[in-house]
Formats: sequence, structure tokens, C-alpha cells
Amino acid sequence: MADSEGAFPLADLTAETRRLLEFGRAARLPGGGFAWLDVAGRPTPGMPAFLYVTGRMTHTYALAHLLGVPGAAELVDHGLRSLRTVFRDDVHGGWFTAVETETTWGRRAVVDDRKWSYPHAFVVLAASSATLAGRPGAAELLDEALGVVVERFWDDEAGVVVEEWDSSFSRLSDYRGANANMHMLEAFLAAYDATGRPEWLDRARRIGERMAGVAAAHDWRLPEHFDAELRPLLEHNREHLTDPFKPYGATVGHGFEWSRLLLHLDAALAGAGTAQGPRGFDAVGAARALFDRAAADGWSVDGAPGFVYTTDWSGTPVIRQRLHWVVCEALGAAAVLWHATGEDRYAERYGAWWDYAQAAFVDRVGGSWHHELDPANRPAATIRPGKADIYHATQAMLLPGLPLRASLAGALAG
Repeated sequence: MADSEGAFPLADLTAETRRLLEFGRAARLPGGGFAWLDVAGRPTPGMPAFLYVTGRMTHTYALAHLLGVPGAAELVDHGLRSLRTVFRDDVHGGWFTAVETETTWGRRAVVDDRKWSYPHAFVVLAASSATLAGRPGAAELLDEALGVVVERFWDDEAGVVVEEWDSSFSRLSDYRGANANMHMLEAFLAAYDATGRPEWLDRARRIGERMAGVAAAHDWRLPEHFDAELRPLLEHNREHLTDPFKPYGATVGHGFEWSRLLLHLDAALAGAGTAQGPRGFDAVGAARALFDRAAADGWSVDGAPGFVYTTDWSGTPVIRQRLHWVVCEALGAAAVLWHATGEDRYAERYGAWWDYAQAAFVDRVGGSWHHELDPANRPAATIRPGKADIYHATQAMLLPGLPLRASLAGALAG
């Protein structure tokens, strides 16, 4: 691997990682789960505990434990216990999407009883990273979570996951989403690192191959929404442009995120002795194309620095808010493309975007990063109130200094 120290400001990134991890400690809820933090880093009143936030925070502190951060193991164990108890559906299996926050451990009032593949992916990711971090009970939770995913969400014929069931797993939505599949690909790669079992790498490959093909057919602006037959729904949610999970159009940040994950996939396939996967699937070529399209469509295209949130199918900006996770995924993709190719242009992109992130997003007063800015780069809360978690920002800080592996936890665990 080339010299990361010469390409990236690793000392500054390490310091920012520690600052983020310190901020996130306040999210621990005494009775289980992790809270959605407000702009000052306090649990947000009236906001339930979300499964995906708890999964993300458990994963993040598993990375912190692998980094040797004091007190991180306790937070990982807290997250694992939360996933085994307060979110778990003991009747029908799987995990509830959101539960009430309480101060004592035990059965919670369920706020959202849907069984959604998106947060289930974060259960798998959390359990995988915690397994690689050597935390007790993590491997058992991982086995359970993977069993639920294969039984309830994996569509083997299509090579992707379905989206959403009702609480009892009796009614399945006709909608299919790229976002849930993206995070399930991430989770399967982590599960492969944690278990060494090739079926998880193969499932990740099948998701990546299918979605890369869809992106290529749409000039590398990946459709997010599909019907039950996996036909793109290009006009979906035109009336709900600012939806935080299912917005209309192409999502710039997801172009970067898919780019990065395809490179993790390619590295895993190469390590397993399969450099490309099936004939015709060039993961590195797809990663380059997704990155270039997202950068061209998203970066400073409306007269101000920063990435717009969404565009239409011609690349015209639709939602011009700047979201922190978008610049984080741009940073991550640039770093990983540099690791994969050694090309200076990616490190240069990282440097320019990191300078912007420090100036616009890093909150030196309130802590963490502003999660949303308006088109003039002023703090806003149209789409994302508060500072929900530290998952995206922490990973963006870590990726420049890590070898390219299937997962971040796998890279840290060696």
C-alpha cells in the first residue's frame, strides 16, 4: 500500500476521530439503546430509540474498541445487549424499527413495529464488527441476525434483498429500495470478514453486480426506487422531495457510497482469489464511474461550495441542502479510490473536500458535525434535525489510514 501519511493528514484525522467518539458517548440510554442526539449532544426529547442508530453506534464503538479507545468496549456491550433485548421481537423474530426510550431495561412500547431490511442490515453490521472486536455474545447475535436476513429478506432469485414486512412477517411491501441493498452489501462484507464464510461475499457480490448494472444503464445516476419486479420507479416520491430515506431522483451521496463499497467488495473478491466476480462486472471501473458522476453532479454546482443532496435524471439539482453524510461518503470514496488505484487525483479531491468539511461542517463549539446545512452553508434542519449519530463521520476519518479490506472492522482487526 502507498504511503497514507504522505497523501492524507492522518494526525488531524485521528484527533477528529477521538473528538467524535467522545461526543457520541452521550447517546447511551441507561435503559438500552442509543439516543438520537440534538445539536448540543443531548438525547432529543420525544425522539424514540431507532434500531438503525443503535446498530450504527454499536458498530462505531466496536471500531473504537479495535482502535484501543478506553471505555469503548462497554458501549459495544451496551449496544449488543440492547439488540438482544429491547429491540428484539421475541414473538415473530427480527427487530422492531423504533421503540420508546426508557430509563430501565425491559420490554419497550413499540413506536414502529415494521420489519425493515435497512435497519436489519445495521444489526448484522454491528454484530459483525463486535465479533471482530472479540465482544462476548456478538457471534451468537450475528448468527441470529444472518438467519433472519436469509429467511425473511434475501431474494435469492433476484440477488437482492426485499424492503419491508409488517410486524408478523405476513405482508411484504411491493417496493424495493437501493438504499437497503447498499447497506446490506456493507453488512454482508462485514459478515464475511467476521465469519470467513464465502456465501456472504457471494451475496454481497450479487447485490453489487446488479446495482452497478442499473447505474450503468442510467448514466451512473443510480435509481433508488423499484417495484417488486425490480423495474426502476424514476418518478417515485416526486411529491416528497426531502424524504430522508426515499427522496425523489438520484442521491449524490449514495453514488459515492456505492463507489466505496464496490471497492471493498473488489478487495474481498481479490483476497478470496476472485479478482472480478462474474464476467462483465468490473467493480473498480464501476466505482470510478459512480464517483465521477457524483462529483460532477454534486460538487459546487449551484454557486456555493458543497454537495447538493439530490438531482433529477439530467443532473440538475433538486434539493440543494448540504448533508454531512454526503460529504463524509465523498471523503470515504476518495480515500478508498486512492488506496485502490494510487492516483493522486483522489487524494487531491479528499484534501479539498476535507478543507471544506472542516470549514463548514465540523462543529468546534457544539461538538460532532452539523448534520445539515442550507445552500448557503448555514446550519439547518429541514431534512435531518440534530446530530443523530457519528457513523458516517467516524468512518470518513478512519478510511484514509486503513488498508482496503472487506470491512473497516476487518481492516482494524488485521
